[in-house]
Amino acid sequence: MSNPKSPVAEAYRSLRTNIDFSSIDEEIRVIMVTSSGPEEGKSTTLANLAVSYAQSDKKVVVIDGDMRRPTCHHTFNLSNQSGLSSIVTGQIEMQQAIKATEVDNLFVITSGPLPPNPSELLGSKRMNELLEQLKMNFDIIIIDTPPVLAVTDAQIISSKCDGVVLVIHSGKVKRDMAIKAKASLDHVRARILGVVLNNVKHKKEDMYYYYYGQKD
Repeated sequence: MSNPKSPVAEAYRSLRTNIDFSSIDEEIRVIMVTSSGPEEGKSTTLANLAVSYAQSDKKVVVIDGDMRRPTCHHTFNLSNQSGLSSIVTGQIEMQQAIKATEVDNLFVITSGPLPPNPSELLGSKRMNELLEQLKMNFDIIIIDTPPVLAVTDAQIISSKCDGVVLVIHSGKVKRDMAIKAKASLDHVRARILGVVLNNVKHKKEDMYYYYYGQKD
């Protein structure tokens, strides 16, 4: 939003395009973004990907499915008094929990009050019904989840999605941990669209690639 012509913004647009072209026969509308462990940048990646989709004239809703350490309400400066947990437990209707953001076409369902049983809520029939309702109202649904190796929440949600994007922090995550995270998703037959290798250090001379063809 703040610097749409930057190399970083272009990287997120490239990610959006790669997701769109990752399937020829099936439309990808429900996307889960997760990581192998904490602090790998999954929530930041998700937020920027959502903005990128919204800027391409898609009606987008972000669901904060991380009901353990939610961040979406901070990212988009929204109240978290009610949200996903409130819908799934039947306290409010879906429309009451959908919050508009400063970005045109972009809406958020925050996590809501933290429940004692996030996994059960995410795997519930009400969660399935919510996703079906959202499909009738939005073009793209992007779901944030806890890290794959921390709890089972990501595995549960992945089975309800058209595809999964796995965010891996370059230089921080060991190879065997990344492989274990992929294996956990494979175990529940999640469709992994690809990996975002985050925080890669570029040489200065590599940056010309991002500006190639741009006009002042």
